[in-house]
Amino acid sequence: MLLPLPNPDQHNTNSISRKEMAEEIQSWVSEHKLPSIGALWASGIAASLAYSRSRSPLKPSLRLIHARIHAQALTLAVLSGAAAYHYYYEQRQDSNGERKNN
Repeated sequence: MLLPLPNPDQHNTNSISRKEMAEEIQSWVSEHKLPSIGALWASGIAASLAYSRSRSPLKPSLRLIHARIHAQALTLAVLSGAAAYHYYYEQRQDSNGERKNN
């Protein structure tokens, strides 16, 4: 049994809305950098505490220390990714001749 092919027009409207959503999220994060990083850090702590509570019989103080280390590693990974993205974006603008004058 063959499946019907997707409608190309429908696919384009979905990708446009995803692209717009990604741009909106990107603009919000760039306007609210510190709350974004703080929320990421807090969610990293909560996820690590929830995971370690179900997996290991550690004292609460050790769980908190491990959660802090995991959250810091997550934050560094995201900041490194953001820096790489920013560098790539700047290089792409330079190659297109769209460099902004500061």
